[in-house]
Amino acid sequence: MSGFDQFPPPADPEPPVPTAAPRGGDRRNRRRRRRRIVLSVLGIFVLVVVGLVAFYEIEAHPFGGPGRQVVLTVQNNESTGAAIDTLAKDGVVGSAFAFRLSEFVHGTPTIAPGSYLFHKNESFSTVRSIFSGGPNVFPMDVPEGFTLAEVTARVNDLPIPVSGSFAQALTSGAVTSPYSSGGSEPLEGVIATGQYLVLPREKATTLLAQMVDRFTKQAKALHLDSAASALGITPAQLVVVASIVEKEGEFVENMGKVSRVIYNRLAKGSPLQMDSTILYSLGQDGGTVTAADLKINTPYNTYLHTGLPPTPICTPSKAALSSAAHPTPGQWLYFELVSKDGTEQFSDTFAEQLAAEALAKSRGLP
Repeated sequence: MSGFDQFPPPADPEPPVPTAAPRGGDRRNRRRRRRRIVLSVLGIFVLVVVGLVAFYEIEAHPFGGPGRQVVLTVQNNESTGAAIDTLAKDGVVGSAFAFRLSEFVHGTPTIAPGSYLFHKNESFSTVRSIFSGGPNVFPMDVPEGFTLAEVTARVNDLPIPVSGSFAQALTSGAVTSPYSSGGSEPLEGVIATGQYLVLPREKATTLLAQMVDRFTKQAKALHLDSAASALGITPAQLVVVASIVEKEGEFVENMGKVSRVIYNRLAKGSPLQMDSTILYSLGQDGGTVTAADLKINTPYNTYLHTGLPPTPICTPSKAALSSAAHPTPGQWLYFELVSKDGTEQFSDTFAEQLAAEALAKSRGLP
């Protein structure tokens, strides 16, 4: 027997008996977990609130100050929300959503229909202030056939006056045109028709410059310079012709032929004999020229003087400018209104003109 056989193998140790953890420890662990969850939720909530407040403050009080001008026109029955959406799209406010948040505190602004001047990057308080003051941008129309005197009257009637005198701006030389005929009214006829938006504190010279610049662009687009050269006149003279065409033709369908009558008479050295030029010198828009008026010795009396008057007599339309640049081919020397619908009869001879005058008289036309 070996020495190892003298000792029996060790018995397997008994497994430990599990002991239950104290119940109070479980409750503490659960409470700690709940506190961590609550604190996490509160932290997220605080971060969201802080972020939202920071976002709102940045949008309500943007950095960098106001940018370029933006004009918003609010239509009748347009909602406040739609107006704010447009401001956001144009960059006046950074976020329409943030502005709507401000309405919970400051209320929804009341917006009257009309036009408003803003700048990009405005604060919410500035936007509200501008809306509360009502429209501050006003449209002004320059109709076809208006004289500078009539335009000046419209400028002076604006709800908010311009800065400086529009009448003085016309003759000060601060604004010039390559199509001017000179004289005492150098800008007569060389401002463009159409609508202009007059801004708050608009300078009279700025408004006038817009009118002249728009006309110059129209003239370039219509190639007036080359047309005048082809007709053997200056561009300024072409504008004078267009102004007479505007008054005498009245309707677009007449203008090309009226333009041709003017050029035919100029070519023959005959007086133009246009009532509209005399009426201009009298400060009248339309009406009957009397025998006494025909004797008034003024450069605008085209019965007494041959050639063109010294300046245009009104603001010509694009149609009148085009007709003066491209007159209808023909030999006409006379025309007469023969119908109340604006129809004019064009004649080559004086006998035909007398017949047209008799027809007009029979129809009760002056």
